Amino acid sequence: MSVAYLNGRFLPLEQAHVSVLDRGFLFADGIYEVAAVIDGHLVDSAAHLARLERSAGEIGIPLPIPPAEIEAVQKNLVARNGLGEGLVYLQLTRGADGTRDFQPSAAIQPTLVMFVQDKPFLDVAAVRTGISVATTPDLRWKRRDIKSVMLLAQAMAKQAAKVSGAQEAWMIEDGFVTEGASSTAFILTDEGIITRPYSHAVLAGCTGAALTALAEESGLKVIRRPFTVIEALAAREAFITSASTLCQSVVRIDGQAIGSGLPGPVAIRLRELYIDFARRTAS
Repeated sequence: MSVAYLNGRFLPLEQAHVSVLDRGFLFADGIYEVAAVIDGHLVDSAAHLARLERSAGEIGIPLPIPPAEIEAVQKNLVARNGLGEGLVYLQLTRGADGTRDFQPSAAIQPTLVMFVQDKPFLDVAAVRTGISVATTPDLRWKRRDIKSVMLLAQAMAKQAAKVSGAQEAWMIEDGFVTEGASSTAFILTDEGIITRPYSHAVLAGCTGAALTALAEESGLKVIRRPFTVIEALAAREAFITSASTLCQSVVRIDGQAIGSGLPGPVAIRLRELYIDFARRTAS
């Protein structure tokens, strides 16, 4: 039986009930984080907690417990659920008032919920075969740097990608790739590794940040600038990063092969470096 955390209590997941008046449900007035678990330990926890604090501060939701306590709860959930490999999901909303109103009351208390997901990602077929992505217009709001629970545009992009036979969507704005529906987008050209610079246009990916640091440490050049789909199609390699995929080769974009059409050596090596980093620094 899966154990969840809700507002200070550990309880069976099916009993973790949130009010229908919760503003996360009514207004998408909340944020979330997803952290990977490898060998029963949290990966890159400090980066995820720092991003959580930033997102919460940007929309003015106070953390109901300090970051150190949040991490302790996450570790507790991993242990209670016997999770060896998977994810810890955290969602923080502004909370529930006694009625539906755009303006919350001064007395509103945040809702904090966490649960785990058993999800293999170290040894999966996609690592050996690579994945396909489909491009789609970026329909999101202008503050994508906030990890908001407002994910309708991403969900629609994922659904469209699935219909086309792809496993991820790359969202396009003004002719440039912003990011994946649930990942950070990278290409490898003769210039080096290219990925979008941090701004309000994209989410600062924790996995992507760690991976680019590892790339630079290993002597690879990382260039932060926007890139087009045409550039991606002509690239030597393409790949994505996220907590749930780590580093994953992209071998097709809109049905067209990238490079050899197989996972490239640089992405494979970066994945190995990241997994080593994750195991060395896990908490």
